[in-house]
Amino acid sequence: MQPAQLTAADFSAYPPAARETAVSEIQLLRELPLAFLPLLLREVIAFDSKFPAEREELTHQFLYLHNLSADDLARAMRPFDGLQLSSELERLDWVNSPADFSEQLTAHLWATHQIDTFRTAAVTYVGSLNASRKATPNATPPLLPRLSVVVVGQGQSEAKVPLFRKLRPQGVYFTSVKPANGKEAIFELLERRARSNPAPFAHWYVDGGSSEQISCAGIACLSYAGIEGIRTSLLSSMESIMRSGAGPEVLRSRLARMRPGDLGIESTGAAALLDQFKISVLTEGSGTQVYSTTFVQWSAREILRRAQPLTLLARYAPRVREETIQQTIAGGHPKQVLDPEGSLRDADMGAYYTWINQQRLTGAENSRFLVWFEDHSEAVAVGPSMKRGTVDKSAISVAGVLKALEA
Repeated sequence: MQPAQLTAADFSAYPPAARETAVSEIQLLRELPLAFLPLLLREVIAFDSKFPAEREELTHQFLYLHNLSADDLARAMRPFDGLQLSSELERLDWVNSPADFSEQLTAHLWATHQIDTFRTAAVTYVGSLNASRKATPNATPPLLPRLSVVVVGQGQSEAKVPLFRKLRPQGVYFTSVKPANGKEAIFELLERRARSNPAPFAHWYVDGGSSEQISCAGIACLSYAGIEGIRTSLLSSMESIMRSGAGPEVLRSRLARMRPGDLGIESTGAAALLDQFKISVLTEGSGTQVYSTTFVQWSAREILRRAQPLTLLARYAPRVREETIQQTIAGGHPKQVLDPEGSLRDADMGAYYTWINQQRLTGAENSRFLVWFEDHSEAVAVGPSMKRGTVDKSAISVAGVLKALEA
């Protein structure tokens, strides 16, 4: 089937909001080339499991396409329309399985030496789309400056290597932080921001161990310990797939198709959206199923990329020592050995990645960032009020650092 042949009935298997979106945009969809349309439908079909920020981005993409004149739309789509597709690709059910089409399209483009043409066309399209977004009122920075706080080194008595070397040039390196009530000050700030600026999925708390006793009212909370049942079920499924003799591509493909219901999770509304996010973290991230530090790092990355929150607290905890994936999935070890030192190094680099990902969001020039060595005296604060590349040796509480950061 070709895009011009689309009818409303073709989207009958889509989730409710996705179906409504596709049907309302069907005239535009009919005008898009086959090498481009399934890539857009991959986003549309997941509309029901997207965060508000993601839905707004997709809505803007349709607005951008609508605002193009007929000639400009044809010009933007011409490189995609010029790609030579195989009859096998054209026969795929690209409406209901756009992700499968995307995978096979990539393989076809590599095999036929068209990948460079496609990549150039995609970069040009995304560049124009992003430029149009920056020019719209909705692209203005959030009224509340974004804040990310990363807490590292839980349970570690000392740092055997210098910490925060990549972040120190970006802000103030505090060397005499008073750790008493530090966690409480951070939790209090998170709760206060959630109360004063309520919005769905605007405030997040991710913990690599067990979530502390804070109010999750208005806060999306998830922890490594809290998803133990999901991880166990997922690892069991992975073991079964591997024992069947399936290769890594089959494993990845099956993981990508997993939904909460496949792991015995039944929820509705905002809870269902959060559960779907948990599944995506565990199935898309490499190592998130078995290493708590990887779980926190990947979760923070995806939260910033997808939810674009106002507030994010990511707290690392010790992970198990590295094993082969076969050993980990098979389990059966009487006692897992933790690796606090290796976990601290993971968390240090994870904090740097979190800062980088926050910088990619609107309002980055006014955002705030704090990383703190839990229960110790080292921290780095980055923000408009923090002079880059400086060291502060004066005694100060975590609450004091946060107050200075918010100034």
